[in-house]
Amino acid sequence: MTTAVAAGSSKLHFRETVCRGQSCGQASWVSSVTFKGCPQKGLSGSSWLSKVLQIQRRNFPQSSINDNWKPLRAVSASYLNDGSVKYFDFAVIGSGVAGLRYALEVAKHGSVAVITKAEPHESNTNYAQGGVSAVLCPLDSVESHMRDTIIAGAYLCDEETVRVVCTEGPDRIRELIAMGASFDHGEDGNLHLAREGGHSHHRIVHAADMTGREIERALLEAVVNDPNIFMFEHHFAIDLLTSQDGSDTVCHGVDTLNTETQEVELDTSIQQPRILWFVQFHPTALADEGLPITPAKTRENAFLITEAVRGDGGILYNLSMERFMPLYDERAELAPRDVVARSIDDQLKKRNEKYVLLDISHKSKEKILSHFPNIAAECLKYGLDITRQPIPVVPAAHYMCGGVRAGLQGETNVRGLYVAGEVACTGLHGANRLASNSLLEALVFARRAVQPSIDHMSNSTLDLSASNWWAEPVVPTSLGSNIMNDVLSGTRKVRKELQSIMWKYVGIVRSTRRLKTAEQRIAELEAKWEQYLFQQGWEPTMVGLEACEMRNLFCCAKLVVSSALARHESRGLHYTIDFPHLVESKRLPTVIFPCSPMNGTWSSRQLHNQHIH
Repeated sequence: MTTAVAAGSSKLHFRETVCRGQSCGQASWVSSVTFKGCPQKGLSGSSWLSKVLQIQRRNFPQSSINDNWKPLRAVSASYLNDGSVKYFDFAVIGSGVAGLRYALEVAKHGSVAVITKAEPHESNTNYAQGGVSAVLCPLDSVESHMRDTIIAGAYLCDEETVRVVCTEGPDRIRELIAMGASFDHGEDGNLHLAREGGHSHHRIVHAADMTGREIERALLEAVVNDPNIFMFEHHFAIDLLTSQDGSDTVCHGVDTLNTETQEVELDTSIQQPRILWFVQFHPTALADEGLPITPAKTRENAFLITEAVRGDGGILYNLSMERFMPLYDERAELAPRDVVARSIDDQLKKRNEKYVLLDISHKSKEKILSHFPNIAAECLKYGLDITRQPIPVVPAAHYMCGGVRAGLQGETNVRGLYVAGEVACTGLHGANRLASNSLLEALVFARRAVQPSIDHMSNSTLDLSASNWWAEPVVPTSLGSNIMNDVLSGTRKVRKELQSIMWKYVGIVRSTRRLKTAEQRIAELEAKWEQYLFQQGWEPTMVGLEACEMRNLFCCAKLVVSSALARHESRGLHYTIDFPHLVESKRLPTVIFPCSPMNGTWSSRQLHNQHIH
């Protein structure tokens, strides 16, 4: 998921707090990307951190780069004193396929800062197994791909968006190949096209079961070799720096927290624009408790068994080895994800079992190992040979169909802010994403956001005083290491409790009563967490990685529940027993507008309007 900011020649400046003799709670320093053309009124953004350390885009004496800033390659930038500024023309939050593809294009027109919260390869793209869908077979057609997408999306898709993506997709694949991405080919020398659930044709371009990894490899290699792109690893995006220009909200940059010593697991959410959510459950995540050898510790992220296994002939059985998918849908194992996930969920509840079995062992060993080497290797680590034994699987929360509302150029209702990938709601997926359409959407919209970003940058003017218009974030060094350790521990417990509430009450099958229970429990948990923080001495202006992530998680959880309560029908990924049928009059997207900053809790409202005089 990628957020791109194009607001003229920007400056990436580092606000650094030096920790001596006490813990900084793992958070070492904050940087901020700000831009030219900032009207000095109605400012908003993070209200956090300390001294400003800045880098300027001009010729400086060479000196060493601060160890906390680790680009992918050595760059001719300096570790500079206060007042020195480095200007970037574009800032990109996220190093997945959308962010890197966008960066490579806009880098032809200016300097680019790519901000990534962990290592550059740690993105959702890297874990995408199945592939990218595109019409590349003469027997296939754009109309067929559109029809499959709209049917899977329960007719909530935006038809114009679907046409754009399905039409432009093949060219985006060819561009990846030209950049060095290597995909599987058949014996005839042509691309090997797989088929997955919901698709009427073979149209999935793949690199075994590690497609995302191969795409990320090719893009990162190109980024490393581009002198105009600078990668900022282990930087967590805290907040956007915005202002009001009449009725328009304008984005000028982003505050980022450098947290090199911590592993970041979740993407940030952008809170200002309008948003819409459907939560997609991947039907077949590896069920560890069904493995011959139980993993030593619980996985932090589910290991997914790609839909291509079912597309290649994999069959789903319950633990009595009874095939059940034909009982639920005539498409059986090739039904869309929402159908398969609900069917598995129904089997588990009816039979009081914890997982089902996905069997591909009737296929040849050579074919299995050539198509799914990564899955075979992972299962074999725990004593399971998928060429001879079925795979234990269970649904897992996987993908957000929705996000920041975006137009056909990736534009948002915030001027200068563009989105592509999972963070965006383009209208492509509707109420349920068709398999392998996610990477395709990211590629198409990353490319489409380029020209308007360049135009916006070209029409902007530079204001050197912009970085002084927003209050500085504060690292909680004053709390001391003991209190910070308590805060971190308490926040992690709250995070697990929130995850438990969402899984128990806002899962695959919902009800109004359970959703309202979730709404109440989330509100109580958030209030309890905030009270705990403030009792420990935390202040509203403080910033820490766990606190920022927890804030975002509460925001997203409440949005999901609000969206679910607002939809009085069952459509796509949203199934509720109180409104079990699809209602044509309800075939409209759920749009939620942000509440006033004066309402709500501290963690979910924006700490804005702190103009520095």
